[in-house]
Amino acid sequence: MEIRPEQPEDVDAIRAVTADAFRTAAHSAPPVEPGGDPGEATLVAWLREDPGWIPELSLVAEEDGRIIGHVVATRALLDERPVLGLGPLSVLPDHQRSGVGSALLRALLDAAGARGESLIGLLGDPRYYGRFGFVPAAELGVIAPDPSWGAFFQARALAAHDGRGGAFRYAPPFDRL
Repeated sequence: MEIRPEQPEDVDAIRAVTADAFRTAAHSAPPVEPGGDPGEATLVAWLREDPGWIPELSLVAEEDGRIIGHVVATRALLDERPVLGLGPLSVLPDHQRSGVGSALLRALLDAAGARGESLIGLLGDPRYYGRFGFVPAAELGVIAPDPSWGAFFQARALAAHDGRGGAFRYAPPFDRL
């Protein structure tokens, strides 16, 4: 398996992977169009069109010439300071629980750190993301966009983090879901 940055020819495969990964997930966003793909698949397309898109932080997992996973982080804000919002992280159902998601997430964290990014926020399962150094965001003084998310809204401070908290805002396309 190879982890690499997304290329223009990967767009359709990324949408298919994201749709398949979230189609039966209990926490999936509803389709934007009735009977359409899960909202996460549409979200990736919206993010790609947003000024907060960071091409080198859209990574794919490829195996035998086939895209089997994808992760993306886009520009978010902590008060008015630039940080990252992670998501979605998608792995084809037949490759889940095989280390693909972990490899993608580690590569993304490395790439974000190399860019000098300071913090990454996400909404996800603490049992999964805790293994990668994410903690409930409130522990870092980071205020969730929605207080009802509780411990599911997590953050990870990177080397460039200055220790300051604030109100977290995802890239605007997240508000469309």
